[in-house]
Amino acid sequence: MKTLITAATSGEAQRLKNKLDTDTVILGDYLQLPEFMLKAGNMIRLPDPKSIAYAHEMLALCLDNEIQTIYPLGEQEKILLKEAKQLFQEYDITIVHG
Repeated sequence: MKTLITAATSGEAQRLKNKLDTDTVILGDYLQLPEFMLKAGNMIRLPDPKSIAYAHEMLALCLDNEIQTIYPLGEQEKILLKEAKQLFQEYDITIVHG
């Protein structure tokens, strides 16, 4: 089981990752991330919440990366994923709203 935390470059994401204390946590962000962070494998580039197909792009990303839990930290991400919660539940993906 893998967990995705969005807004990877924020302090909140780093604190949450440390709190979860698991090797299966992946940090992701739609903002530009340095290439060396992506190559390390613990960070991934996420779809932009401005995309009209954002929920479906996130669902595909989760399925491709075996992600079962999402902690959306960006405000726009929270709103869009909350609206698509039922879609994600159909694939046993939990969206945790703080």
